[in-house]
Amino acid sequence: MTVILVHGCLPAPVSSKRNCICCKHRRGLPREKMTENGVSSRAKVLTIDTMNPTVKKVEYAVRGPIVQRAVELERELSQGVKKPFAEVIKANIGDAHAMGQQPITFFRQVLALCSYPELLNDSTFPEDAKSRARRILQSCGGNSLGSYSASQGIESVRQDVARYIERRDGGVPCAPDNIYLTTGASDGIVTMLKLLVCGEGATRTGVMISIPQYPLYSAALAELGAVQVNYYLNEEKCWSLDISELQRSVDEARTHCNPRALCIINPGNPTGQVQSRQCIEDVIRFAAKERLFLMADEVYQDNVYADGCQFHSFKKVLFEMGPEYSSTVELASFHSTSKCYMGECGFRGGYMEIINMDNEVKAQLTKLVSVRLCPPVPGQALMDLVVNPPQPGEPSYDNFIKERTATLSVLAEKAKLTEQVLNTVEGIRCNPVQGAMYSFPRISIPEKAVKEATANGQQPDMFYCMRLLEETGICLVPGSGFGQKDGTYHFRMTILPPTDKLKILLDKVKEFHHKFTQKYS
Repeated sequence: MTVILVHGCLPAPVSSKRNCICCKHRRGLPREKMTENGVSSRAKVLTIDTMNPTVKKVEYAVRGPIVQRAVELERELSQGVKKPFAEVIKANIGDAHAMGQQPITFFRQVLALCSYPELLNDSTFPEDAKSRARRILQSCGGNSLGSYSASQGIESVRQDVARYIERRDGGVPCAPDNIYLTTGASDGIVTMLKLLVCGEGATRTGVMISIPQYPLYSAALAELGAVQVNYYLNEEKCWSLDISELQRSVDEARTHCNPRALCIINPGNPTGQVQSRQCIEDVIRFAAKERLFLMADEVYQDNVYADGCQFHSFKKVLFEMGPEYSSTVELASFHSTSKCYMGECGFRGGYMEIINMDNEVKAQLTKLVSVRLCPPVPGQALMDLVVNPPQPGEPSYDNFIKERTATLSVLAEKAKLTEQVLNTVEGIRCNPVQGAMYSFPRISIPEKAVKEATANGQQPDMFYCMRLLEETGICLVPGSGFGQKDGTYHFRMTILPPTDKLKILLDKVKEFHHKFTQKYS
């Protein structure tokens, strides 16, 4: 019998489909190949064709091609490459500290003490910061931030969150067991979507999201294979939410999927609107009528600037509407340490509160969050400080109030400045920035530019923003990354840059738009 060795394998008979004797190589699968230097190689197990197809559908505009090019331009500038600008000014993402917003002293003092407890003997730290640090450390395994916590979060922190919600909502009860600490609000939002998504074909879960929307939602829905159900905010009425539009959206969706959830961002991202109490009531009635699970993204609840606007939590309004709604409507609401006056994005702290969730589903939620062990413990500690800041009479109170007020006042001034300057530009129209950290102005793009963009395989507002970046160093995000009505074009910009840089940014946008319009007219 003659035996032929192929790459060291003893083959099974030619007619056999069994594995090779020595390496269990399966007939019909890609075999190893010899490279020029004699080293064997084989086809990749994971390729663009064999990877999870839902991941390829994920898009996240605020860190997309514009931002990647901005990073390249920064590198080129550092290498001495000549550009028509001296620096890149990024206004693409709500990263407050990266834009120069200063951290709250008390928060950082307590976190420093928790991270390095030897500092508790340092007399330069105020006593209320030390007592807060001791309380947090006593709730940690081994008195260390480096230990795991319970999967739902540290018990004492969840108790503080519950007390905060009760104060915020005028005494509406809040049970710590309904609080889940999360890795930023995003983690809680994605976790809830995982619970909601099921079905196939026409029964596949549909999730209603606002257009324009924050790309977390479209990205998560794409990854989970859910159906994105769009409802449009009314730009002509300062990005308000019309119930008639919600009805249109859900009715159309029911022809091809099963709408089960309604997501609301209030104050709005990217549009900066603040919903009225009446609007929230209407949304709750709609959700009850249509049997939709409500998801309230309320991470900007302290960022309200416009006269006559006020933040109303969905939970507070829900309970004020009485048992008909408060005992039946299912609600998950989300908050974060990343926005408002804190801006502590990197610590990844947040929470979600669940209302009227089925007990068996709640057990599954607890199981699901246990898979990732626990949220970052430093983020949990920071969340505790946000919901339980210095109180009147404590050593750190006056400075805390001073810093908090100053940060929010500056943001309010920059919101007004942004609206005023952009509305002086012919071809740009900006609604009032009532809250949050962004403006989403509409821009007029000449037809000639639209055709050139199309020829280049780009959305017109992507073409506009890329030209803006290359010519001025200003990094904004095209509205197409957030969704917009057909035939309209926008960009999103944060109001976070320091006032002096924000003025430069706005002046450059103003000058660029004039030149761009002239060039393509």
